[in-house]
Amino acid sequence: MKLSVALFFAGLFGALAAVFILVSFGTDYWLLASESCQMDTPDNKTPGNSSIFYHEGFFWRCSFGGGDGEDSIWKFWITNQPYLKECVPAYLFPFPVSDQTHNATVYDSAIIYRGFWSVFVLLGVTAVILAGFIIICAAPFASHCLYKAGGGLFLVSGFFLLAATVMFVIWLEVMNVVDLYEIYKNTQCSGFQMSITYGLSFMFAPVGVFFCLLAGLLFLLIGRTVQLHCH
Repeated sequence: MKLSVALFFAGLFGALAAVFILVSFGTDYWLLASESCQMDTPDNKTPGNSSIFYHEGFFWRCSFGGGDGEDSIWKFWITNQPYLKECVPAYLFPFPVSDQTHNATVYDSAIIYRGFWSVFVLLGVTAVILAGFIIICAAPFASHCLYKAGGGLFLVSGFFLLAATVMFVIWLEVMNVVDLYEIYKNTQCSGFQMSITYGLSFMFAPVGVFFCLLAGLLFLLIGRTVQLHCH
C-alpha cells in the first residue's frame, strides 16, 4: 500500500515536472525588456521618445515598438501587447541580437557561454522526456531497473536544467554583456534607458526542476524497494 502511494506521488511529481519544464523551455518569455531612447529633434523642439519592447527564450527573440516608454514592462505585456512582432532565432545568439559590441573577444565569449546554456537545456529536456517514457514502460512494479533508470534520468534532467537556470541568472546579473550594450547604446542615443525583468518562462523553470529532482529521488527509492522485495 505504501509503495502504491509512493508510486502515485512519484508519477504526479514527474508529470508536473514535465509540464513545467516543457512550458518553461518551450516558450520565449525568459526575459522581458524595454528600451527607451530620447530622440533629438531639429529647431530645439521638444525631443521625442521611442521605445522598443522585446522578449526572448531558447528558440526565439521577438521585438516590437511600444508607446512612450513610460509604462512598466508588465503593464505593457498585459494590456497593450501588439499583434505584429519581428522575431529572429535566439539559439546561440548573445544578448542583445541587433547590436554587437566592438570587443570581439567579449562577443565570442558570449556565444560560447550561450552555447553551453543551450546544450544544457537540450540535454535536460531530452532527459525528462526519456524518463517519462521509461517510467510508463515500467508498469506497476514490473521492473526495478526501469524505475531506477527513469529516476536517474529525472535527476540528470533536474541537474542540467538547474545549471541552465543558474547560468541564465549569471548571464544577466554577473556578466557585463548588458552593461556593454548600455554603454554602446549611450553613444548612439542620448538619455538611453533600459529595463529588464524575468518573465513567466523563467519563473516556471525552478518549479519544474524541483519536481524533477523530487520525482527522480522517489523513483530511485521505488526501484530499490521493488528490487529488495523481488529478492
